Amino acid sequence: MSSQRIPVPRQILEGSVIAIGRGLDPGSVVRIGEGLAAGHVGAFEITLGDPGALESIAALHARFGADGELLIGAGTVMSIDEAEQALSAGARFLVMPITDPALVAWAAARSVPAIPGAMTPTEVLAGWAAGAAAIKLFPASVTGPSFIRELHGPFHEIPVIPTGGVTVDSAPGFILAGAIAVGLGGWLMGDGDPAGIAERGRRVVAVIRAAHEGGRAE
Repeated sequence: MSSQRIPVPRQILEGSVIAIGRGLDPGSVVRIGEGLAAGHVGAFEITLGDPGALESIAALHARFGADGELLIGAGTVMSIDEAEQALSAGARFLVMPITDPALVAWAAARSVPAIPGAMTPTEVLAGWAAGAAAIKLFPASVTGPSFIRELHGPFHEIPVIPTGGVTVDSAPGFILAGAIAVGLGGWLMGDGDPAGIAERGRRVVAVIRAAHEGGRAE
């Protein structure tokens, strides 16, 4: 088990939502980030592999800083080279669709929160042992809340963030099952209008807060 574990950033814990941006125009990404912040969403993940992803991360970092109201991260990180580029652009956390222990350990050694993707108990444990801050359960639409509830038996100390097909309707169920936060992409982003993003952000943060206050389902 890794002795170098970086805690989950406070912005993720406070809002319990990581917004996921795919294929965004770097020229409009700051306005989208401001919409997320207005909706009390605390973390914004820009997926790599899209044209302009690093430019978008840099623009958001310039607007919100390293530890501001909206924490900027990089998603779909598949290699150390990609991780280095994302961090140089201003990313402050890294999300992966896979469990790569070497990549997770590399990030942890540099005090960067890493959130690897996993779908099996073996992958969950491998990511956690390598030093992950939390585990991204992916795709959450396939596993559902019951999978998280079962994971909490042997892995009750491991923070889980379900991602993939999560909506405002399904988010509370994941929180009640024991997730610390959820990743939201298409539902939250909608057509990219900042006002709509802010409204949906406020809505989902409110229902998640209510789920946290209601306690976990048995």
